[in-house]
Parts: sequence; C-alpha cells; structure tokens
Amino acid sequence: MQVTSMHFKATASAKLSNANLQSALKRLQGNFVRGRAERVAEMGNYEETRSAAAAIRDRALANLDLYLAEFERNAVARGAVVHWAETRQDVNRIVCDIARRHGIKKACKSKSMVTEECGLNEALEAAGIEVVETDLGEYILQLAKEPPSHIVAPVVHKTREEVSDLFEEKHRTPRKTGIPELTREARERLRGHFVTADMGISGANFIVAETGSTLIVTNEGNGRMVTTLPRVHVAITGIEKVVPTLEDVATLMRLLPAHGTGQTISNYISVTTGVKGEGDREGPEHFHVVLLDGGRSEMMGGDLQPMLRCIRCGACMNHCPVYQSVGGHAYGWVYPGPMGSVLTPSYVGLENALDLPNAATFCNQCGVVCPVKIPLPDLMRKLRERQFERRLKPWPERLGLALWGWVARRPAIYAMMTALGARMLAWMGGAGKRLHHIPFGGGWTAGRDLPAPQGRTFRELYLDRKQRS
Repeated sequence: MQVTSMHFKATASAKLSNANLQSALKRLQGNFVRGRAERVAEMGNYEETRSAAAAIRDRALANLDLYLAEFERNAVARGAVVHWAETRQDVNRIVCDIARRHGIKKACKSKSMVTEECGLNEALEAAGIEVVETDLGEYILQLAKEPPSHIVAPVVHKTREEVSDLFEEKHRTPRKTGIPELTREARERLRGHFVTADMGISGANFIVAETGSTLIVTNEGNGRMVTTLPRVHVAITGIEKVVPTLEDVATLMRLLPAHGTGQTISNYISVTTGVKGEGDREGPEHFHVVLLDGGRSEMMGGDLQPMLRCIRCGACMNHCPVYQSVGGHAYGWVYPGPMGSVLTPSYVGLENALDLPNAATFCNQCGVVCPVKIPLPDLMRKLRERQFERRLKPWPERLGLALWGWVARRPAIYAMMTALGARMLAWMGGAGKRLHHIPFGGGWTAGRDLPAPQGRTFRELYLDRKQRS
C-alpha cells in the first residue's frame, strides 16, 4: 500500500466536504462508540481487567525474544514452519516462494492489516496467483480497488447506496439495496472460491507461545474457512502479537470485542495449531507462519514501546474527533486515527508522515478508551519533539516556538506580551466579539469563527476577583 501520509492536510480538507463520507462516518457513533460504553458498564471489574491486559502485553514485550523462541519451538513441534521477515518485502518474497513450491493458483484471504502493510495482494498477482478477499468489507474494497479506511470495519467510509452501485457494476446483476440481499449476493460470489483455493492466507490477532498456535477473531465465517479448507495455510502477523499463554488470551478477549465492535463476545475465535493430523476431517496439510518485524524492533526499549501493546481494536479511532471528521483514508496508510499517528511514522519514517503526530486535539479520548492503556497523546507528543529536534518542522514554526520558549521563561515579559495579545484580539473581535482571522493562526479560523477574549488575561481576571472577594 502506497504511503500518502505526507498529504494529510490536503486530503483531510477534501474529506471534510465529502457528503457521502460524512454520512457514513456517523455510523461510528452507533454500535462502536455507544456499544463500547454499554459493554464497559456491564463489566464489574473493568479497570482491573484493563490493568491486567496492559500487564500481559508489557510482560510479553519485556521478554519478546524468549516468547517468540518458545512460540517457534512449539509451532514447529506441531508441524508448522515459522519464517522470519525483517522487512515487508521479505514477507512478499517468502509467501510467493511458498506459493511457488506448492503450485498455488488461487489464494483466499481473511482480513489482515499486516498484509495491507506489505502490499501482498499485488505481489501475489504479479506472480500469477489469483487473490480473493473473503471478508465482506475487504471484498467490497477489492472490487472498488480501494484501501481500507478502518482496521475493524474497513468499508465504513462507504454508504449502502455506494455498495449497491458497485455490486451492480461489477457483478452485472440487478441492483439490490437491502443489506440481507447484498450480503447474500457477496456470499454466493465467494462460496465457490473457498472450495477451489489452494492457499488460505490469514493474519493473527495473537500468537500463543505455550502452544505454538495462531488465533484470529472474526464476525464472519470466512476466516474459519480460509484457515481450514485450503491445503496450505499461511498466517502472517507482527512479532509483537505474541502472548505467553491461552489464559492471557482469555483476559485480552474480555476487552477486544467490547472495544472493537461493542460486542460482549465475538462470533468466531479460531485457534490454529499445527497441520491436519491423521483422521482429521479438516485443516491444512501445510501450515506456515510468517512473523514480520517491519520497524517493530526499533520501537523496543524506547519511548514508543507502549504502542506495541496495541491489540488492534480500533477504539482510539472510533472516539477520535479528527478521525470522526475525516475518515481513515486521509491518514494515508494502513493504520488511521491516533494509533496510525504513532505507528505510521514509526514504520515508514517520521519524515514521510510529518502531519500525523499533529493530527490530534490531545483531548485524550483515545487514551481513555484504549483497553491496554496506551498513552497515545504522550506518544504523539514525543514524535512532535523528534520532529523539532530533527528540524523536520518548517523554519517559521521552529522560530515561532523558539521565541515563545524564550518569552515563557521570562515571567514579566510573558505577562506583558499576553496582556497585549488579549487586548489586541478583543479589539479585532469588534462589536460581534468574533474573530474571523488570527494573525499567524489562519488554520484556526479558516473554517470557523472564534469567540474573542474579554481583553484581559486570566491573571488579571483572577487578581481582580481575588481583590473584590
């Protein structure tokens, strides 16, 4: 997937004026936001569970090398082959080699964000292999030739009418508008691919060290068919997804459905351990697990390591006022919202995603709802600091911040400058007491008016009230 994060500001402006997108994004307030709140209210020990989940992820990261080695040892003992990929290009090469060795002609895929990172579909198609996305949202996007805009609901940016038009065009069938009719049409198109595919490709929400298992969480039966029907199954995920035990998975699963889709439980939890055994009626004859680094190890041991706790629930973007306004495509890569504002600069380079750490109001909605307590605003602030230290910010901005810092360290000058500024802004507000334009701050007033201050600073108002009392 091509990185276009450097165009965030221009893309976000266009998305704000897209009426269909704005209508589609309102759905986030339904099952996702309200549903999460309802599920959390049902948990009698929510904060304790959240703390336990964060501790599980921290323990796995603190001993990442040991748990990955344990996972490989147990997976191999059950007939799997584990591959290590340093880069996204390595993932594509490994999977194409597996396909070539097994004579693969068609691959069915379950939803996987890591394969979106790698551009795996394009690599397989270039190798002459037909690739079929089987998650309903991803299937719609494959027909539309679009990337996902959300990690849980990849097609949340499209309205039902847009999907109806797409199916009519691509399937060449009479236009349908009902959700049951549209999903049935997709099911009928996909069913034959499951039984004729040579290879199934999945991601993994977690990999379990003690059993050598991979685990996927889905609300559609497609994931289970992808992992069991084809003779070759390839699971692709990041190295940070390892957890020590199945008991740890049970704790994390108390939180993942509630924060991801507002459900108490997910429809399907599929655990894959090894290859098809003697007498088994289903399961792969060959099982490969590809573990991607792709910039993750560079985050280890540093300020950004807490981001690797992420269990990919999407709650941070569901509650983010910026994401709710511009959608996922504005962020320009696989991971949108607050999580993407940290992950994208970390994975593809800060210089390629300069706007993303600044694409936040710092209201901390994302930090409050994160099930594993990732301090997302703090991490974005650290990336802003790195931008300043590496001189990646425009020189006028750096000069302005340097001048502000000089003034802020001198209280008398600071008091004088803020008093002058408050009076000037009050004068600019005029009789209507509204600011239509702010010098050097046009971004704040380009799409809105701001209330003008009273003409006195907080200190002046505070001292006046104190004297009167």
